Amino acid sequence: MPHAHPVSLKDIRKAVPELKGVVARTPLFENADVNALLGGRLLLKAESLQRTGAFKIRGAYWRVLNMSPEERARGAVTYSSGNHALGVARAAQLLGSSAVIVMPDDAPAAKVEAVRALGAEIVTYDRDTENSADVVWRIETDTGRIEVPPSAHPLVLAGAGTAALEMLEQAAAMDAMLDAVLVPCGGGGLTASTAIVMAEASPATAVFAVEPELFDDTRRSLEAGARIGNPKGLRTICDAIMTPIPNDVTFPINLDLLAGGLVASDDEVREAMRFAFEHFKIVTEPGAVVGLAAILNGRIDIRDRTVATVITGGNIDARRFAALLEE
Repeated sequence: MPHAHPVSLKDIRKAVPELKGVVARTPLFENADVNALLGGRLLLKAESLQRTGAFKIRGAYWRVLNMSPEERARGAVTYSSGNHALGVARAAQLLGSSAVIVMPDDAPAAKVEAVRALGAEIVTYDRDTENSADVVWRIETDTGRIEVPPSAHPLVLAGAGTAALEMLEQAAAMDAMLDAVLVPCGGGGLTASTAIVMAEASPATAVFAVEPELFDDTRRSLEAGARIGNPKGLRTICDAIMTPIPNDVTFPINLDLLAGGLVASDDEVREAMRFAFEHFKIVTEPGAVVGLAAILNGRIDIRDRTVATVITGGNIDARRFAALLEE
């Protein structure tokens, strides 16, 4: 029996006209030679070409836009290793608000500098000894700022879902019936909102969460039917989706609607970054291509089928991108 979810396709559709002109309608790429190689149709939704370099601006802007003038004057606070931080910082800037971002002290320097350049204040924490949620709560309590979480809020989910809605419309225009969609999964927000769009608008499309193999908290939680965290102290090159445990807003949606969880190793991710660059001419960050990596490594059957994945972001500096491709 399906549960009532905090966000619906109607909520997602409501965000679309308000985001027009603020977020880009990013392309859905297809390559005939790649399709011949794979024996099926591969579609890539390039949110790496989005404003602020990732899909996160969609949910961040929609949340800040829906704050009262008084709340906007108090400003936003959030935690993020980079992409959501950039989205919130830009949304606050565009809407005359301000932002404080709680970032792990090992976040990529390029992301930290980019967030600072958008006028946000940065507070760092140690991801092995401190909990980001505690740091955010302290700032909220001390300053009265409004939290704009990366995924655990209905308005953030509704904004993120516009990417999936666009993808479905673009696929239809390409005469492509989506058999499956693979979504890179950290907090599970884009995964959940994609699952909601497909469940209501394309129920034959299976949606999978894809994670780095050492950070597969969603995959293991889906199998267990309850939230299970990742062990502390592990690392992956996929910094954007290193989450400790599925959150209590997105996980019930994902448990209800997903077809399952898949994983990709760091080596497979490097290979997928190279593949996206060589065949589609797009620059991707590691966490953005776990879905592509899973497809290329046969975690899902694409032969005679149409499979899409979201390339969630491209926020990586040239030096690190080149180094990862060479490793």
